[in-house]
Amino acid sequence: MPDLTFIYDLLGRLPLDCLQMRFMQQAMLGLLLLAPMASVLGVEVISFRMAFFSDAIGHSAFAGVALGLILAINPRISMPLFGVLVGLGIMAVRRRSNLSGDTVIGIVFSAVVAFGLAVVSRAPGVGRDMQRFLYGDILTITEAETGFLLLLFFAMLLFQIAGYNRLLYIALNPVMARVHGVRVALWQYVFAALLALVVMFSVWAVGVLLVTALLIVPAATARNLAATAGGMFWWALVVGLSSAFIGLVLSAQEWMSTASGATVILVSCCWFGVSALVAGLRGGRKSA
Repeated sequence: MPDLTFIYDLLGRLPLDCLQMRFMQQAMLGLLLLAPMASVLGVEVISFRMAFFSDAIGHSAFAGVALGLILAINPRISMPLFGVLVGLGIMAVRRRSNLSGDTVIGIVFSAVVAFGLAVVSRAPGVGRDMQRFLYGDILTITEAETGFLLLLFFAMLLFQIAGYNRLLYIALNPVMARVHGVRVALWQYVFAALLALVVMFSVWAVGVLLVTALLIVPAATARNLAATAGGMFWWALVVGLSSAFIGLVLSAQEWMSTASGATVILVSCCWFGVSALVAGLRGGRKSA
């Protein structure tokens, strides 16, 4: 894993008391790596109309964690592996079935949640260990996990550089994209796998209950503020990064002392509220 000491030292130089502790520096770096990935993927999730897909992947964390605890495998390994398998499985069934995408996702969603609850019901003691994944806690992220997030960040960067326009083309018209030589199946499967990994890491940060919001809210905010597809991309990055930074700092203040993941999402929702007002003012001016 890469040596991140230099980055932690930079974060420690910021004039914020909460960032003088190593575990807070690790949490901040983890969020600053995770937030832009989630925000950019959120733009593409909206374009592909796959918000329910990310929710299904997030809830598969129950089954992944339960399997890991039952089989004596580290849940932080079993959860992302199971999530990637579920994501690829959904994409495979969606491509080969005549059913609508939402129907396929709904079936898989129900199956993985039921499977996770069934496993937990056989081992009641496991339920207590799963609560941290239900609510999330980015403050428990380890240096090794932060290093893996950094590697995933660069993989995502390369994927977006190579495939952003192709993914946009597929979202607009997959048939025409295939006619023009775009390998639709390959890009969809890679997208599903990367999305599943990011969603699984997001579960660690904000929990199963809020994982979809980490993807969707910055992207929806960007849609209100941007006039072009490229502008939506950059606005989503701004909203995601600022929400992560401000949310973690606020949650660490003594006068607030709230859950870090929930605070990040609340800041993001405030962004959305402002964007809705801006969009409303623009609409009023055009109609006038």
